[in-house]
Amino acid sequence: MKINKNFLDLEANYLFSTVGKKQREYQAAHPEADVIKLSIGDVTKPLCPAVIEAMHKAVDEMADEKTFRGYPPETGYDFIIEKILKYDFTDRGIKMDKSEIFLSDGAKSDCGNIGDIFAVDNKVAICDPVYPVYLDTNIMFGRKNNVIIMPCTEENGFSPKVPAEGDEVPDIIYLCFPNNPTGSVATRQQLKEWVDYANKHHSVILFDAAYEAFITDNSIPKSIYEIEGARTCAIELRSFSKTAGFTGVRCGYTVVPHDLVFDGTELNAMWFRRQSTKFNGVSYITQRAAEAIYSDIGQKQIQENLNYYRANAKIIFDGLTEAGFKCYGGIYSPYIWFKVPEGYTSWSFFDELLDQCNVVGTPGSGFGKCGEGFLRLTAFGNKERTIEAFERIKDKYGKK
Repeated sequence: MKINKNFLDLEANYLFSTVGKKQREYQAAHPEADVIKLSIGDVTKPLCPAVIEAMHKAVDEMADEKTFRGYPPETGYDFIIEKILKYDFTDRGIKMDKSEIFLSDGAKSDCGNIGDIFAVDNKVAICDPVYPVYLDTNIMFGRKNNVIIMPCTEENGFSPKVPAEGDEVPDIIYLCFPNNPTGSVATRQQLKEWVDYANKHHSVILFDAAYEAFITDNSIPKSIYEIEGARTCAIELRSFSKTAGFTGVRCGYTVVPHDLVFDGTELNAMWFRRQSTKFNGVSYITQRAAEAIYSDIGQKQIQENLNYYRANAKIIFDGLTEAGFKCYGGIYSPYIWFKVPEGYTSWSFFDELLDQCNVVGTPGSGFGKCGEGFLRLTAFGNKERTIEAFERIKDKYGKK
């Protein structure tokens, strides 16, 4: 028996588990410390009442032989696919067919699994800093030597530059907007440049739109399919985790247009084959919960939760700014990306913030080399605890 040695090529960082381990060790050594966690992007507001009501009703249906459901359709029941089609695309003037929407157990799974349909020798362009799943899963697939790193820095507004003529051409391009971890967004013009580039070079864009619900400015695209030409070059991944608090429920979807044809083969057909072979679909109860999000009352209720997190983001951004830090993100994103003081590394400032303020963040270097010198904080915490965290930070680092 031989193992997949590509796993041995992974960086031994394990960002989020390392953050958790350091926090636990600190609390064990300082049991009196009141530690506030603003590190991991997990929601704290409960599921909205419309979702809970739908789940209860679905559970009752599963208890009755007349309404019991077994295996769901691989791509999702029509009742939820049709709602997604209408509210997320058709009502926004985006052409889409329901056969192009694939319900899943979340965008993270699809980000990792989508690599199944691409050859190992494809060249892959990935931003730095970036959500670690993109890089790690490509290394697992055996593409370590085919990764093209796209630096995202203060100088370029944390938005990757389209490769210049003569640069190495990627076959697969990962883009995430609103961005995790930097909180940056992309304009229509920026996305149009990427779409035009991908179509010109016959590349495919994997567009992670997990945080699109935080965009409140209509001039900023929520979907890459708002851009002309995207149907022939882009796959979009979406999630209900941050939109509706489904981090523990698990539901999202991926859009694969029929217009995506490479080597004479539709990627839609390949993704359907992959999902129907390796995935048994999302549970009926979860799909009814997701459907409830699109009701009038569901939309109102999830917006109340999103506004709660938006308010937290403002508290964090304003608090850091008042304490003298340079901040990014936090406007159309639940993440605030800020520069650590001169003389510190991301991890050394993480340690000081934990020790001096009992506040936990996420070191930027864990998202890539270009993340060194930054820390990420999340707005998904409790409001009162977030306020308390920034009273401590301002007291420690604010201008005297």
